[in-house]
Amino acid sequence: MALFPRDPASGSEDVVTLLLVSASEGDHASLRHILTRSNWQLYHARSCREGLALFRQRGVPVVVCSDEFPEGGWKDLWAELQQDANPPNLVVCSRLADDHLWAEALNLGAYDVLNTPFDAGEVFQVGHLAWHAAREAWRRAPALPRVLAASHG
Repeated sequence: MALFPRDPASGSEDVVTLLLVSASEGDHASLRHILTRSNWQLYHARSCREGLALFRQRGVPVVVCSDEFPEGGWKDLWAELQQDANPPNLVVCSRLADDHLWAEALNLGAYDVLNTPFDAGEVFQVGHLAWHAAREAWRRAPALPRVLAASHG
């Protein structure tokens, strides 16, 4: 499956694709409702293990992950996701998104932090920017070996 699939309705516009990893059914219902009338594609995982498996299967460019899970936290998932050749942009979500979480998440390489319950405007803004940044990084990645080869030649 392509990392950035095309919108089947138009055939020309890339589809913004997100993976929500959260144990909260409310988070899933809220994000699903927000994205109902968009062309965005949303995948759902209820645990870090399930999220990692789905990411590996689908190659989703943006992962929105809850800050806490019974079996670990977003940092555990983030450490695993970064092992991929094309890691996604990670957006941490939390009901308690305070300055400490923002600083920690951004310092560890997360793309951004969203408050829950989700706000539609913030979801669309942060989601689109994270997706666009991932798309640009992915498009530059294939050129990297050519640049390295040229510098050693």
